[in-house]
Amino acid sequence: MKTVVPRAVLLLLALTLGACATARPSLPRREVAALRYNVTYTREPTRGLDVEIVLLPSSPRDFLFREPERVDAVWAWREDGSARSLRVHDGAVHVPSGTRFVRYRYPLESPSKGGHRSFFSGVGEEDAWHVAGKAYLLRPRTVSPDLRVEFTVSGTDALLPWRADDAGVYHLRGEDLVDSGFHGFGGRRCEARVGASVLEVALLGHFTHLTDAEVCAWLAQAAREVGTVRKTFPHPRITVRVVPVPAEDSPALFGMVQWSSPPSISILVGQDATAASFTSDWVALHEMLHLAHPTLMPRVAWLTEGLATYYTEVARARSGRQTAQSAWKELTEGFARGRSAAGSRTMAEVVAHEGNWLGVYWTGALFALHLDVELRRVTHGQRRLDDVLELLATRGPTSSLAGFGAAVDAVAGQPLFDALLAHQLSVPAFSDLGSLLDRLGVQIDPGGVKLQAAPESALREAVDGGRPSDDAG
Repeated sequence: MKTVVPRAVLLLLALTLGACATARPSLPRREVAALRYNVTYTREPTRGLDVEIVLLPSSPRDFLFREPERVDAVWAWREDGSARSLRVHDGAVHVPSGTRFVRYRYPLESPSKGGHRSFFSGVGEEDAWHVAGKAYLLRPRTVSPDLRVEFTVSGTDALLPWRADDAGVYHLRGEDLVDSGFHGFGGRRCEARVGASVLEVALLGHFTHLTDAEVCAWLAQAAREVGTVRKTFPHPRITVRVVPVPAEDSPALFGMVQWSSPPSISILVGQDATAASFTSDWVALHEMLHLAHPTLMPRVAWLTEGLATYYTEVARARSGRQTAQSAWKELTEGFARGRSAAGSRTMAEVVAHEGNWLGVYWTGALFALHLDVELRRVTHGQRRLDDVLELLATRGPTSSLAGFGAAVDAVAGQPLFDALLAHQLSVPAFSDLGSLLDRLGVQIDPGGVKLQAAPESALREAVDGGRPSDDAG
């Protein structure tokens, strides 16, 4: 069973449902788990996940399905073998005292509400399935910082965000149940490597024209392009699930990163895609570029999506996968779509409504361009937006808008961020795009884009031409 997912709907979903990244240390083995999850993949009567939660007297009693949809009741078993059914009310379950096991079945093949929901609740074919952890896992309503969890999977080969020990047990913290990422069951496996980092890949279905090696080569290319923005790939290990869906010779249709620890990425790809079609793909790179910036808390979607959108075109030019002219054509066409969506509203008004994803993504991308150009200008080409991301990486996996601004000012060597942001927020979105492009020497012609000499064309060439050597500046 496969589901075709409209790209526009899923892009909106990505913006609306994106979570905040949190990197956590692994669980020391000496600590005693208060919960144990035993997940079994089963094929009868239909494919599904049988979940058993083993409780201790100290275990939580109030549990929650974050996205209740397919489980109406769970069974509470006592040590003496007696059991009672517990109804799920608005996703919540209270487990009575004396319960030793909580058991339920999550049907992967159950009819979903359709469309984008299946990307989270279960999409696949035969014995290859994709599902979000938050869709099928019943987790404690309140997760204390000291909650320790053991987790096992049987019945099939699974690709989860975490690493298991030699006995096949995942040692988790409670937060891993909250930010549980994407999970893959069955399918095939390959690895993509970039530098010292590894991308563990699950291929959850069949392609008509692609080999597994070609899929992994495509992901490796995207990971290498992240290296045009960051000095090294941001994580030593991530997991990626690739799900074929009906589409004629289309590369990636949609992707999303979930901020499990480490992050997990899932991508829908047209089942009839070819290796050649990946040349024009931007989705895999876009999702991996989200790993290049810190989590912003509270969430600032216009900035994080804007950074990834801006760098998607810049990185493809720096790597040589597209020409500089093509990169600026993609950027200016995106800005035009964003301007159309924004109308006469200010940037502040546009980004206040995340449902206007075209406006949010592209006002953010334009701000990233402004920021990159200004950093290069005030430092005489010695510093750039890339350096801000490198500096933030040394300060930890999370930041705030104020922390991001402080890093910009530190790289600039002078106050820069607040004034630039205040100005951009207060004026009609994209109102100064024309003057910026003129200074950079980007001329929009009826036939496309022409790059020419201009007062700041050297800055433009530095933006799309790649990273200066580490000795510069």
